[in-house]
Amino acid sequence: MREWHDDEGWGVIDSEATPGGCWAHFSSVLVAGQLTLRVGQPVTFTFEVVDQDGFSHRSVEVWPTGAAPVRTEPSEWDSTAFRSELRITFDDA
Repeated sequence: MREWHDDEGWGVIDSEATPGGCWAHFSSVLVAGQLTLRVGQPVTFTFEVVDQDGFSHRSVEVWPTGAAPVRTEPSEWDSTAFRSELRITFDDA
């Protein structure tokens, strides 16, 4: 990992296959617990060719090299977006 921003949930991976770096989002990190990586940590990853925040590659899956990727079943709350709900009820008057 070239860089990782825990507070923003993204980082950049360097490899010969991804000149200029590969953008990685926490949602593509396959580890147990907090979805984070460390700067300098060797990682294994798959990627797609896209334009993402100034990078021409984006990770699809990324996990620490030597570890097995940890895939979990998505829950209704798993999302890269914020979610809110508002319920309004009226009394019969």
